[in-house]
Amino acid sequence: MSLLQRRLSTLGPFAPTPTLALRDSGAGTGTEEDAANATIAPFSTALNGVNQPMNMLFKDMLYWTLGIMGLIVLSIRLGEIVWSKLRQVSAMSAPPERQGYWRTSQWGWMPSLKKHLIYAPLWRKRHNREIQLSKAISIGTLPSRLHFVILALYLISNLVYTLIVDWDQENHFALAAEIRGRSGTLAAINMVPLIILAGRNNPLIAMLKVSFDTYNLLHRWLGRIVVIEAVIHTGAWMYVDVAAYGWERVSHKLIHESFVASGFVGTVALAIILFLSVSPLRHAFYETFLNVHIILAFVVFAMTWVHCVTAHVGILPQLPMIMAIFVLWFADRLARMFQLAYNNWSSRGFTEAVIEPMPGDSCRVTMYLPRHVEIEPGTHAYLRFMGISPWECHPFSVAWVEHMPDVDKNAVMEKSYTVADIKRGTTACSFIIGAHSGFTRKLYNKASAGGAQSIRVRAAMEGPYAGHHSLDSYGHAVLFAGATGITHQISHLKPLIEGFNNGTVATRRITLVWIMRDTEALQWVRPWMDEILRMPNRRDILNVRLFITRPKNAKEIHSPSSTVQMFPGRPNVSTLLKKEVEEQIGAMCVTVCGPGALADDVRAAVRECQDFGTVIHFEEESFTW
Repeated sequence: MSLLQRRLSTLGPFAPTPTLALRDSGAGTGTEEDAANATIAPFSTALNGVNQPMNMLFKDMLYWTLGIMGLIVLSIRLGEIVWSKLRQVSAMSAPPERQGYWRTSQWGWMPSLKKHLIYAPLWRKRHNREIQLSKAISIGTLPSRLHFVILALYLISNLVYTLIVDWDQENHFALAAEIRGRSGTLAAINMVPLIILAGRNNPLIAMLKVSFDTYNLLHRWLGRIVVIEAVIHTGAWMYVDVAAYGWERVSHKLIHESFVASGFVGTVALAIILFLSVSPLRHAFYETFLNVHIILAFVVFAMTWVHCVTAHVGILPQLPMIMAIFVLWFADRLARMFQLAYNNWSSRGFTEAVIEPMPGDSCRVTMYLPRHVEIEPGTHAYLRFMGISPWECHPFSVAWVEHMPDVDKNAVMEKSYTVADIKRGTTACSFIIGAHSGFTRKLYNKASAGGAQSIRVRAAMEGPYAGHHSLDSYGHAVLFAGATGITHQISHLKPLIEGFNNGTVATRRITLVWIMRDTEALQWVRPWMDEILRMPNRRDILNVRLFITRPKNAKEIHSPSSTVQMFPGRPNVSTLLKKEVEEQIGAMCVTVCGPGALADDVRAAVRECQDFGTVIHFEEESFTW
């Protein structure tokens, strides 16, 4: 007999234990309670009618489900890491023609799985392109097919756990009490992963190599499940209590009894969070939403804590879950505060930012950190600026990193310094920030006011985050960028070319495809691109394709060389990628950072190219809120 069968056998038929044996010895002794219907009143209080053993069983099952899912993903990720390291070590000293083994898929079923599940959008093509009712109203994006399957299974499991109650009992008020206990327990259980998924310092990001964007999607849907379960919990209690005592007595309890009042306030706060989190409101007033969201979430957890410790039967068994929530929340906040202090303050002083207004309503921001900070390619960081909405922080991709060693200028010029000198030095990291509305518009307006070439302000950087997808083991990398999405892609170029020259990476071909509105965007990255184009052996590995969608005149379109080419209009992503696959060297990784429509085009092209049977991985960098 399995463990689950043994646990279920101890519970007997799915009946509350016991259904009608009152657990509150004081029930039915007061005059009001004596006047109430004796078959109703007991089930509005304490644990009468609540099947607590079954509740605890489903708590264990839900946590085991989450744990097993995490272990499965962790095992897959560990396998991928080991495989990519083997690929890198075996291919980093091999010429392009010797990487054929890694070019061919090792498992015949993997390309089909990628095409139809892992990389597939929910329906046809749309995934990251927002669904807009009008130019001003967006209702968000669709999950991928894999995300939908995970969310659907988890939602169904919660629905099943909620509905496994004794539907045969004659007293439907006892049934309501059982549903009340079940839904309240499930809501408390789901609050723990809910708060874990919300944190920027969520340890699962690094462990499972899953992006914060994915966790944010799961957080939103898990939050909706918690709200529904909390509303069911409150509604089931209110249904019985109103039937027993009427609205007047219920209203009195909602105001004067801390146990009831805390539960009701927590449910109302959850309902407000759900209303404010609808996509049009969330996107239109994001900063307001974020601050209100945090305050209301704290109210929910605090009220749930009070609800657990003021119960008539004593402390509820869900209290440890709520304590865990507070520990996790404060740990994330503490980690963020520590990171802010470490990155931005040292004996050298505080972080300063140089903000340069750029053509195309953009800014180039360089953060001069007062200490050495390791920043990997493909990372992002949260920035805040004194005098420009300092209470706000927003994520931006790191475009360029320079480490200044702790030596004199002559040693820097001669490059006569050691790794220890670099570790004792400082770090400068740069970002390209497009001006849209709100914070980014304020930043651009402040930088461009007065006509100065740049301004210097006190600033702070929190991060870096992400950067767990290395391209070092791929023989072929194809990088798509749209507009300011170039910041994410350009961060990979210098390390890959250096690795190519040093023989430490498998990469033998890089194709950068950058789609921009006009050639003014080239000014954003000119100093960095000039340095990249001057690197030794750059022509042997890097090809740049620039697509200008709205050129001001035909003279703007000219190709400096065969490896740096410029074209008018938009690229045919499918045709371009198929050409790359025909010339594929080793395993290929295709990455994209840019508008949702571009990301969906690249995703569709990657899925189409899976039919070639070669190893083609896909990575998408996005921030969805």
